[in-house]
Amino acid sequence: MSSSAAGTLSRSILPAYTDDAGRYDDRTRAFQQYRELIVDALDPRPGEVVVDVGCGTGLCFAALVARVGPRGTVIGVDQAPDMVAVARRRVTEAGWRNVVVVESPIASAEVDVPADAALFSAVHDILQSGEALRTVIGWLRPGARVAAGGGKWASPWLPMLNAQIRSLHAPYVADFGGFDRPWSRLDRLLQNFQMREVAFGTGYVATGRVG
Repeated sequence: MSSSAAGTLSRSILPAYTDDAGRYDDRTRAFQQYRELIVDALDPRPGEVVVDVGCGTGLCFAALVARVGPRGTVIGVDQAPDMVAVARRRVTEAGWRNVVVVESPIASAEVDVPADAALFSAVHDILQSGEALRTVIGWLRPGARVAAGGGKWASPWLPMLNAQIRSLHAPYVADFGGFDRPWSRLDRLLQNFQMREVAFGTGYVATGRVG
């Protein structure tokens, strides 16, 4: 499942992020434990600036705010206006004064504060955009931490399971290219890259650092 599918082009925004944005939280509730797992892998620290790339409706915000504390800042970036509207409402209702939501395609977004960490939570299409990834890396300090996670194909010897995976993720993924190794483009841009499979090989969590 993706927080916002398309990394760069507005025409790629899927119905799950437009007409169905109001149902997104309920439809992806089962993934929440994995969102928190990815946040844990990122290890946000008090006072840090963390970017939530493809933040969607802001379902990672609470976990991030709890880790960076009142002196830290969370910057959510997403290109889907309907998702951003839900995210901003979430921020207002929670009373978070240290969360900013930017509406923009990732590749053209501007984040002027050097960030200490970046989160890619279930944003497959963004991870397949080299332009978007290079933009995000440009927001980060040297040594900044990066964590990514989401769905992936299981073993090719399990076609029935992969059919179920496709059905589950289809509303949120514009292009399944690279779904066998969603992290492969990010891997090339980071140091100390590590990846582990979760959910019986149908998901992954990857981490690394900016050089």
